[in-house]
Amino acid sequence: MSIYKALTIAGSDSGGGAGIQADLKTFQELGVYGMSVVTAVTAQNTLGVQGVYPLSVEAIEQQLASIGEDLSPDALKTGMLFSGDIIRVVAAAVQKYKWERVVVDPVMIAKGGASLLQQEAIDAMIHYLLPLADVVTPNIPEAEALSGIAITDNGSRQEAARRIHGYGCKHVMIKGGHEEDSEQATDLLYDGKSFTEFSARRLVTRHTHGTGCTFAAAITSGLAQGLTMKAGFQLAKSFIQAAIAEPLHIGSGHGPTNHWAYQRGMRALASDEQMNAVIINENVALRGAR
Repeated sequence: MSIYKALTIAGSDSGGGAGIQADLKTFQELGVYGMSVVTAVTAQNTLGVQGVYPLSVEAIEQQLASIGEDLSPDALKTGMLFSGDIIRVVAAAVQKYKWERVVVDPVMIAKGGASLLQQEAIDAMIHYLLPLADVVTPNIPEAEALSGIAITDNGSRQEAARRIHGYGCKHVMIKGGHEEDSEQATDLLYDGKSFTEFSARRLVTRHTHGTGCTFAAAITSGLAQGLTMKAGFQLAKSFIQAAIAEPLHIGSGHGPTNHWAYQRGMRALASDEQMNAVIINENVALRGAR
């Protein structure tokens, strides 16, 4: 039995809905052994971020070395990296240990509006990390910050994807969750040649804390298990849709998504199929008795 391993390099969310906690929950639900490098500790809940406390570069470097020297991941994702110095250390580790299937979630702003990435870090991300990425997964505000293009329609979103792709990443996925005037949540994938859209019905709810982290972690889980990029996106789209569709209804603000929902749905479907098989077998037995 193969044990697939995935690494998350991100901040800790004390509320459990995003960051390292969301990533590890997603890895576990999708059958991947999860590992972590903590870049910062945040004090936050569903009402917002009350404090951000980055770890030292030395502490992050040592965590990366511990993973690289013993538990090489099959895929990894980055989340909240906070500063240019941290980004450069992470990029150096990816190159040193020859890690592949790198998913970059350019976490910049929390749901409540708190900044999670220093301005100077954007340039470091563009120059050091994006060239190493198999895919970068910005939402629309993040794509605007990375590309310098105001996204107002599908044409400008495609142009932003082209510009971000020009930084050296293999794929760009611009998420459509911020297009609140649309009935569909449509994510746009660009591979340098063509565009592919992944759409699902938009779910109106305030319980969306951690959606970006969870989506990227689901992609990482798929890639770790050998899925193609498009298959990984399809898995992630199904996972996050289920997580949003069945909210936990906890907290007084932007509540977390439900990381259990996808697997519970799969188990329920399997149970229904087994029940149908039992009914069919019983009918066959009854006909035989007659």
